Amino acid sequence: MASTTPTVAPLPYWVRGDTNAFFGFGVNVLVNVLTLTGLCLAVVNLPEGEVFGTILPALGIALVAGNIYYTYLARRLARRENRTDVTALPYGPSVPHMFIVIFVIMLPIYLRTQDPVRAWEAGLAWAFIIGVIVLIGAFVGPYIRRYAPRAALLGTLAGISITFISMNPAGQMWRMAWVALPVFALLLIGLLTDVKLPFNFPIGLAALLLGTAIGWAGGAMSVPDVTAAARDIAVAVPSFKLDLLGAGLADMAPLLATAIPLGVYNFTEGMTNVESAATAGDNYNLRSVLLADGAGAVIGAALGSPFPPAVYVGHPGWKAAGGRSGYSMATGVVIAVLCFLGMFGLLGAIFPTAAIVPILLYIGLLIGAQAFQATPRAHAAAVVAALIPNIAAWATGQIDNALAAAGTTAAAVGDDALNGAGVIYDGLLVLGQGAILAGLVLGAVVVFIIDRGFVRAAIFAGSGAVLSFIGLIHSERIEWNANGQVALGYLFVAVICAVFALGRPTPREPDAEEGEPDQQPDRADLASERTDTDRRTSALPG
Repeated sequence: MASTTPTVAPLPYWVRGDTNAFFGFGVNVLVNVLTLTGLCLAVVNLPEGEVFGTILPALGIALVAGNIYYTYLARRLARRENRTDVTALPYGPSVPHMFIVIFVIMLPIYLRTQDPVRAWEAGLAWAFIIGVIVLIGAFVGPYIRRYAPRAALLGTLAGISITFISMNPAGQMWRMAWVALPVFALLLIGLLTDVKLPFNFPIGLAALLLGTAIGWAGGAMSVPDVTAAARDIAVAVPSFKLDLLGAGLADMAPLLATAIPLGVYNFTEGMTNVESAATAGDNYNLRSVLLADGAGAVIGAALGSPFPPAVYVGHPGWKAAGGRSGYSMATGVVIAVLCFLGMFGLLGAIFPTAAIVPILLYIGLLIGAQAFQATPRAHAAAVVAALIPNIAAWATGQIDNALAAAGTTAAAVGDDALNGAGVIYDGLLVLGQGAILAGLVLGAVVVFIIDRGFVRAAIFAGSGAVLSFIGLIHSERIEWNANGQVALGYLFVAVICAVFALGRPTPREPDAEEGEPDQQPDRADLASERTDTDRRTSALPG
């Protein structure tokens, strides 16, 4: 009898859920590209020709290449595990870096020189350095991910999501709540329940159309604005801008103070996003992800984009919406085409912002909830500890922006005056520097204290002392003895934990639903670099 081999059904490139995820994620990236376009034009005063003719096409190349690559990774994982429910990682311009490169790197140079091109050169050099650091992080990240507890990884990711991803959109929503809240309600019904629209109409598209219709009917939009924006449509083909990049790198020393910690932030954020995807059931190879993120930043900078792309927060949301492998590639291709055609001015005139931003708040809700749902109940306090540095970073940014609008700064007002008004600015500033790494350290210390793993708590606290001393966390710049008092505090915590470890305490008994105390599963990232299996293996001992 002839032997037969089981046939595997072909993996579709597109399923119905990809339509929902495409409109949701596509709108997400659309908002971010519209935002960075406005920042380039209004804050740094870059010429429209450079923004629409160089920066956006360069970003488009990075986005289409990255999203096609992540589609490939998703399909490879699906074939390897013989599954049809694998969701591709979302990929787009990094939101925190978008604001940092404009306000921290480019704007000060523009204000000092009144030369937007000089500012652009510095932004390109900064993005290039970020990419190189992420490439280096690809060989360090798997080790961090292996030993950092899940509550710390997901907690610091939730901190980013609640603050930088959710709060600004929430503020924009409530400025035009009559447009935004119906959109938000439709998204919640369609994405958090099993209720379907008639004819299975995509909920993301329906929400966008509803908000746009309400905005136009209510007089929030202007036909002349659309007509004026339509005149600016033109085809632009990206090309290398190595002369601009080289000019920026010639004076790179001042950029390192922010590029090094932000590069560390990038690969740490990528690590937490991969962890978030693994929690949702898709265990990607971390090194492959970080190498792609770093390469995207380097290539984008060489083509003229100062905005590093990265894997986005939100994989579980798009998975819950039914997205599989196709939505990511479609998003990259469509956004790239819009970039090449200079369509973002027109889109900004057609779609009300309040109809677009509710999708970001939805993602924030989902990631914040995941941090608590996917970790042991006993570790809830550790999740909150990991949140706090990002909340501090967001709060100090809001304070700085408010003072700048008033024509002053926190330094000019003085710590005493701010403290007297109940604004603990100096402490929040220290707490929020290097927020994602600081959250990872704090969350890990709290997890291991809860589990009575005092040796590991001491190791993470000692790491916090080293990172503070050299300025990677809790400091505005990289230098020796950057913040000695914080380093000393972490060192004291390490000593206290080490003393308690001498008593050889019994590890915490896991709750019934936990199985094992969450000492972070030993993922296959380290082994997968050698065996390319991308699978989890055993759990670390408690």
